[in-house]
Amino acid sequence: MTDGGPVPAAPDDWQRLDPRMLLVHPVRETVRFLPVLLGLLVAGTASGARGWQLLGVLVPVALGLLRYLTTSYRISGGRVELRRGLLERHVLSTPVDRVRTVDLTAPPVHRLLGLVTVRVGTGTASTSEDEQLDLDGLPVERARRLREELLRASPAAGTGTATDGYDGAPDAGARPPVLTFDPAWARFAPLTSTGVVITAGLLGGGAQLLDALGGLRRLDASSWADRAAGVPVLLAGAGALLALAVSTSVLAVGGYLVANWGFTLGHHDRSWHLRRGLLTTRETSLDDARLAGVTLGEPLGLRATGGGRLAAIVTGLGDGQESSSVLVPPAPRPVVEATARAVLGAAGPVDVPLRRHGPAATRRRWTRALGPALLVAAACLALATRSTWWLLPALAAPLVAGALAADRARSLGHALSEGYVVSRSGSLYRRRDVLSVGAVIGWNVRATWFQRRAGLVTLVATTAGGRQSVAVLDVPVADAVALAARATPDLVEPFLYDRPATGRSAQWPTSTPSSRT
Repeated sequence: MTDGGPVPAAPDDWQRLDPRMLLVHPVRETVRFLPVLLGLLVAGTASGARGWQLLGVLVPVALGLLRYLTTSYRISGGRVELRRGLLERHVLSTPVDRVRTVDLTAPPVHRLLGLVTVRVGTGTASTSEDEQLDLDGLPVERARRLREELLRASPAAGTGTATDGYDGAPDAGARPPVLTFDPAWARFAPLTSTGVVITAGLLGGGAQLLDALGGLRRLDASSWADRAAGVPVLLAGAGALLALAVSTSVLAVGGYLVANWGFTLGHHDRSWHLRRGLLTTRETSLDDARLAGVTLGEPLGLRATGGGRLAAIVTGLGDGQESSSVLVPPAPRPVVEATARAVLGAAGPVDVPLRRHGPAATRRRWTRALGPALLVAAACLALATRSTWWLLPALAAPLVAGALAADRARSLGHALSEGYVVSRSGSLYRRRDVLSVGAVIGWNVRATWFQRRAGLVTLVATTAGGRQSVAVLDVPVADAVALAARATPDLVEPFLYDRPATGRSAQWPTSTPSSRT
């Protein structure tokens, strides 16, 4: 990726990374080649040839040395450039005025050597590793000076950076933290999906490793089947579920503590500063000017036990950087709400009663939940002639769907409070989005055929941060018009028209599936 324009820098401006990376690159390449090296080890042992093992180790070591020798960077002529590659030269170049974030990350090996990796974020949509402008690695102090230089030269200077993995000294003007980590919060970890993901990854990786080593082929399936035949089905199922629950809970708690140990949130120098992590320490600084709002997330498990989480809606950060916008990990709901009030500087958006969307929106929730559930129940009843076990899902499906519909109807609502648009929806994952009206750059009004028949629309406030939008689901047309017009009158009023038959009340055209301003 090379942006157009001249690069008025002399060839001798190119700088190499820290020489200590000569210890990191060979080890990293050896780990990448580990499956190949294991194969060569097995083949060499079987054939009696021992030169292959030595050659197998020398190749990744040589690749690591070449990676260091062929990587260089420079900042000159108002541009940041990274050059790497031997046979295929790859040059990444971007103007300094496009720099939005500068991330510093340091895994344990980097921290041991006093190095960090600097990632220069320019707002590109590319997710390819080859298109990321990463300087891996630089000494900590040099990386900090580079970060300050880039952000000072960028229009985004003072708009916050996300920094990972170094032990930053406290600011002289720093105030006491707004929030500090409490190990008791780890009780919420088993109620998230973290443990399930970790368990699935470990089981998958372990199965592949056993298969590669021939362990699965040595298992006697018939003997295991004979042993299982003597165990009652219900007892075996209960034991398996208990073992799975315990393992996922332990892994979830461990992952939670490793990721969030030492979590602190404070405000100083017109920015919110977060720090967390045990093995890899992460620091994130979010400037007040880039903070467009917050999202209070309540997955069903956390909500049932009085917990929640808080994330920031930050301009310049996309979905791929969601971890940089975490303000509160899973924690008690009062802690989440208090932090949200502190970050917003207002209590109204968190505490304001929401305007309900009326009976039409409630009916839509019930029909969308019960329709598929009744089809499932009918299919299960048809199969119940073969086995009475099918009666259980036939009865459970409508009950679960009804509970889900009622909860979704209760969750639905919106408000405009103290300069913030507030929208709440969802059941399995209920979220309360709070977006500053100053961050709204447009409105989308969407209406499907079924919504138009019910007099409902989905009002979407578009923004440049987070998921790029905040949606108010299944809201009556009049309420959608009133909300948008009150929030951003200069933006909306040119698109409204009057209907004398209705007393000259402002209306929004909804004759098409989607109307946009």
